[in-house]
Amino acid sequence: MTAHAENPNKLYALALGAVGVVYGDIGTSPLYTLKEAFGVHGVPPTPDNVLGVLSLIFWALILVVSIKYATFIMAADNKGEGGIMALTSLAHRGVRSSARARWAIMVFGLFGAALFFGDSVITPAISVLGAVEGLKIAAPGLERYVVPIAVVVLLILFSFQSRGTAKVGNVFGPIMVLWFVALATLGVMEIMVAPQVLKALSPHYAIAFFAENGRAGFFTLSSVILALTGAEALYADMGHFGKKPIRRAWFAFVLPALMLNYLGQGALLLTSPEAAANPFYLLVPQPLLYPMIALATLAAVIASQAVISGAFSVTRQAIQLGYLPRMQVKHTSRETIGQIYLPWINRLLLVLTLAVVVGFRSSTNLAAAYGIAVIGTMAIDSVLVMIVARRIWGWQRHNVALLGALFCTVDAAFLIANLDKVEHGGWFPLVLGLIVFTVMTTWRRGRELVMRELKQAGLALKPFIESIAEHPPLRVPGTAVFLTAQIDSVPHALLHNLKHNKVLHEQNVMLTVEWLETPTAEPEERIEVVSLGHEFHKLILRYGFAEDPDVPDMLGRCEKAGLTFDMMDTTFFLSRESIVPTDRQGMPLWRDRLFAFMARNALPATAFFQIPGNRLIELGTQVEI
Repeated sequence: MTAHAENPNKLYALALGAVGVVYGDIGTSPLYTLKEAFGVHGVPPTPDNVLGVLSLIFWALILVVSIKYATFIMAADNKGEGGIMALTSLAHRGVRSSARARWAIMVFGLFGAALFFGDSVITPAISVLGAVEGLKIAAPGLERYVVPIAVVVLLILFSFQSRGTAKVGNVFGPIMVLWFVALATLGVMEIMVAPQVLKALSPHYAIAFFAENGRAGFFTLSSVILALTGAEALYADMGHFGKKPIRRAWFAFVLPALMLNYLGQGALLLTSPEAAANPFYLLVPQPLLYPMIALATLAAVIASQAVISGAFSVTRQAIQLGYLPRMQVKHTSRETIGQIYLPWINRLLLVLTLAVVVGFRSSTNLAAAYGIAVIGTMAIDSVLVMIVARRIWGWQRHNVALLGALFCTVDAAFLIANLDKVEHGGWFPLVLGLIVFTVMTTWRRGRELVMRELKQAGLALKPFIESIAEHPPLRVPGTAVFLTAQIDSVPHALLHNLKHNKVLHEQNVMLTVEWLETPTAEPEERIEVVSLGHEFHKLILRYGFAEDPDVPDMLGRCEKAGLTFDMMDTTFFLSRESIVPTDRQGMPLWRDRLFAFMARNALPATAFFQIPGNRLIELGTQVEI
């Protein structure tokens, strides 16, 4: 991706796209951050407190977004791809020798991905609510319409997901550029009225704020964290735009615009402390209020679109890596492979987001829930990038310790400050994350138990082929492809076919699809063919976790590896397992039942691997777990 950056025009185009997609979430944070810091549950908007909170926001943006994400974590790319699952896979590769460490990294990564789903529910809710709440300022009588309007906006947003963002994606960038220009302009206008607000850029005021406010000052960090929402998007969307465009957009445009607006809101509070009720919209001149509400709503929709698309990508990666059952994945763009739509996930996000809007009813009520989701993912990123620095980059222990001390101290401070918000809404992303985590670990463990049972009940492949050679059955023309996860065992479908039909095909291929811990597979590792003799072959097809499997297409490329397929004379055999929950050792019965439910409702392997239905024979088998 970074090769694009050599062309200046391409670099600016990618930077513009990054402004539209990557920075939508963090770009809408000014709607509610200072309102929460000085609101009903915040500190009084005294001049010292205003300068102190602004100083905290500025240095949080520098330490967390500029240094941690833009500089260090973005360096931990997995073949150019980013995101929590890509980082988990990278860290996983660094500790191959320790099963316990690999298990711990897997748990960390899965819980981080689970918290990201919580973020995907809360971001659309809080962003749209925060934008529409400007109506309270424009016309207080319209307050009762805020929630219904937010619900309508979200319904429209989720209904358009199936059409993809390709058609409207090219307008995301210009709209967000207009949004950031508006943020900066509003901020500059107010800074000119109270230029003393610029003193907040000194860290002295952040330190003094803690000294003066004590415990209350420390817990104000739970509001400051709202200014960092969306920081993970810099890393998650790296594969789409590249490092250089994302970094340039942040340092040259987004960061200055955000800070100018925060300083402008602070300047307003210095002269009018009563503006703490909604400093963002009270910064807007009265004649421009309705246009600004409309622009803020568009920005909120774009921010929501980015995180919804992120949820689709993380889900697909989790499916490929074996942590979720197969689901339908639709591509919404022929040009951009990363633009996908998962109908089941879209419906789930819609229901949960609407429930959150109706249940919490305001951005203030949602702010507590938001902070927990954001800092949880950030803390996990810190732990994983330290493992990568030590194991993949080969850093010295003391350098890793210094980096870890900086990142983890900041993360711990934000995390502790958010703990008192758990009972006021912070429980929501934790409960949702725990549910998603349970689903992912149950699916993974369930598949391991199924594989164990199949292996115990199966026959070794090599002796079976030798017995076939000694006592050859009737051979029929054509090729039989048996999909199996047990590469060294006889597929159940082959045994059933031989037992009931008393025949074998002239050519028999044991096909296994393997998923790599990298986004894409290298050409030389995609296809592996092993001849077993007597026209039996083992075929392994490998895909990266960001790729879509197309088995028929890959079979057409096997000729170079010494295996030829005539698709019109090839039959696919698949053994479909019917899961029977039991109380035997492995998982609790309720998890067995959950796994069985997911297995029944998973997308058939044939559809997932794009195998034509008219070339398929399915044979069922029961598996007790």
